[in-house]
Amino acid sequence: MRSTVDRVKKRRDALRAAGLRPVQIWIPDVRRRGFVQECRRQSRALHGDPLEKETLKWLGKVAAIEAWR
Repeated sequence: MRSTVDRVKKRRDALRAAGLRPVQIWIPDVRRRGFVQECRRQSRALHGDPLEKETLKWLGKVAAIEAWR
């Protein structure tokens, strides 16, 4: 029986052979205590910013929101 390390290595080698490479990203933990409050704080800090309307208009143009439904 192969070890987990061997199986993972074989899988990664196969993915690399297919032209892929691993990428790791770190994102905010939305379950973390205080996450919602921090989002609100940042949103309120930006409210009324001179570029707010322009930025929201641009986001409305470029966001692919059809898939959100």
